[in-house]
Amino acid sequence: MIRVVFGVVISVLFACPGEGAAEGFDVVVYGGTPSGVAAAVAAAREGGSVLLLEQKRHVGGLNTSGLVNSEGNHMTGRTFGGISLEFYKRLGRAYGSNVDLIQGVEAKAVHRWESHKAEEVFNEMLKEAKVPVRFDRRVQLVEKQGAHIRRIVMVDGSAITGKVFIDATYEGDLMARAGVSYTFGREGIEKYGEPLAGIRLAGKPITGSPYDEDGKLLPGVSTTIDQLKPGAGDDKVMTYNFRLCFTKRKDNMVAITRPESYNPKRYLLLANYLAAHPKTRLRNLLEIHIPINGKYEINNQHDATISIGHFGGQFDYPDADYAGQDQIWQDHKDYTQGLLYFLGHDPSVPEALRKEMLQWGLAKDEFADNDHWPYYLYVREARRMIGRYVMIQKDVQDNRSKPDTIGLGSHAIDSHHVQRVALSETEFTNEGRLWIPGKVYEIPYRCLTPKAEQCDNLLVPVCASFSHVAFCTLRVEPTWMTTGQSAGTAAALAAQTGKAVQDVNVKELQGCLRAAGQILDCQ
Repeated sequence: MIRVVFGVVISVLFACPGEGAAEGFDVVVYGGTPSGVAAAVAAAREGGSVLLLEQKRHVGGLNTSGLVNSEGNHMTGRTFGGISLEFYKRLGRAYGSNVDLIQGVEAKAVHRWESHKAEEVFNEMLKEAKVPVRFDRRVQLVEKQGAHIRRIVMVDGSAITGKVFIDATYEGDLMARAGVSYTFGREGIEKYGEPLAGIRLAGKPITGSPYDEDGKLLPGVSTTIDQLKPGAGDDKVMTYNFRLCFTKRKDNMVAITRPESYNPKRYLLLANYLAAHPKTRLRNLLEIHIPINGKYEINNQHDATISIGHFGGQFDYPDADYAGQDQIWQDHKDYTQGLLYFLGHDPSVPEALRKEMLQWGLAKDEFADNDHWPYYLYVREARRMIGRYVMIQKDVQDNRSKPDTIGLGSHAIDSHHVQRVALSETEFTNEGRLWIPGKVYEIPYRCLTPKAEQCDNLLVPVCASFSHVAFCTLRVEPTWMTTGQSAGTAAALAAQTGKAVQDVNVKELQGCLRAAGQILDCQ
C-alpha cells in the first residue's frame, strides 16, 4: 500500500485570494512534539530563523500529555545524547538537583517527571533559542513549484514561506499534503522479508464471549479468526490510548465522572471477562507507573486482556481529515472515561475491584485547561513516509551500521496489540503484539528525506521512512528527539547553502551533530 496525496498539492506557486504576503523563515517546523522542539532548537542554534507551528495549545506532545518517563529502562543508556539528554538534565535542574548548566557543571538527568514540568523545560529551551511558537495551527494546503515547497497555508488562512520545512507531527499531515508517498498499517512478511511482519496470532485464547445476545460481535472485537491470515499485511495500526495522570491524594484529586455518552453495553466484553475472572485487580487492567509527587502515570497494560487501549477506535485515524481526527480523539476520551467509570460503579464489576478503582482520581494540577485530560492522544503510529531508504527489521537487528548515521535507536521492537479477534462463541484473543529486546542501531539520514522528485525541501523525523516492524523501535520520544535534532541541523545547513535536503553534505552534518553532543556510532 503506497499513498500519495496529490489533490491538495498546488503544483505552481500563486497567491490565495485575499491573502497578503506570507511570513518567511529559513526553517519552518510543523508540530511541537518533543521531536519538533528539538528540531526547532537545533536549527536556531545553527543560526537560522525558525518558526514552530503547534497544532494544539501546548508544546511537548506526549511528554507534556501524560507520558512522563524517558523509556530508559527499555533502552541502552549510551543512545541518549544531544538535545534529548539535555532535556533530561534540564529536568534534573528543574527538580532542584544542585546543577548549574550555565556554568557547565554536569547535570543529573532525571527520567521521570510531571507533565507541567516538562512543558516548562521545553518552553525554556525554545525561549533561549529565540524560536517563536504559533499555537492552534493546522496546515491546510501546501503550495509547491515542482518538487519545492514554497509556502504552506493554514486552516485559519495564514500563510508561511520557508526555505526548508520539517514535519514533526505524529500524523504526518504536512508530509501527506506535500505529495510525498507514505503508507500506514502493517506490511506482510513478503514485502521486505521480515519474519515479524504482518498479522500475528500469537495470543492465548481468553475466556469470555465476544458476541452479544443477537450473535453480533461486541464493541472492541474487530473480526473473527477465519478472516485472518497470519503474516499477511493490512492497513491497521496498533492501539491508541491516553497516558493519564492518576492520584490518590484527596487534596489534588478530581473524580472520574460519568461521560455524557456513557453506555455500559460498550463494556460487555469486560463484564464477561470479569465474570470469568472475578479476582482481577486494577493492575491487571492498567499499567501503573512509579509515582512522582503523588501522581501516577497510567498506560495501556501491554498484556492485559482489556485495558484503556481502544481497540478498533484507531483504525481510521492515520488518513483522517482534521474533523475525523478530532472525532476520534473525543471517542477515545469517551471510551476511556466510560471504562474507568464502569470499573468504579457498574454492579457487574467485582466489589473489591470497584472499591479499588474509586480510590483513584485525575490529578487536579495537570491539564487544568483541558478538564484534567491529556492534550494529546497517544498516537503510537500513523503515516510512515516511503523515502529514499526504508528501514526494516534487519536494519535494527542485524545490519545496524549506516554510513550516513545521524543518531541511534535502541528501544525494543514494541507494538501494542492491533485488534481483538473472536475465536469462538466463548473465547477471543488479542492480535498484533510485538516485544523483542532492542539492539543499538544507527539511523540513516536517508530515512528522514523524501525521494528528491517528490519534495526537495522537507524533512520528516517522526513519520520517518520505516516499515511497521522497524518503526516499533523508532516510535519513542527520546529517539524522536534525536531524529528531530538531526533534522533541524540538516534543515539549517540546507537553508544556508541553498541545497536540496537530499544534497546536504552528510560529513558536515555529522560533524555538527557530534559537536552538539549527538551520539552517532553504534560500535
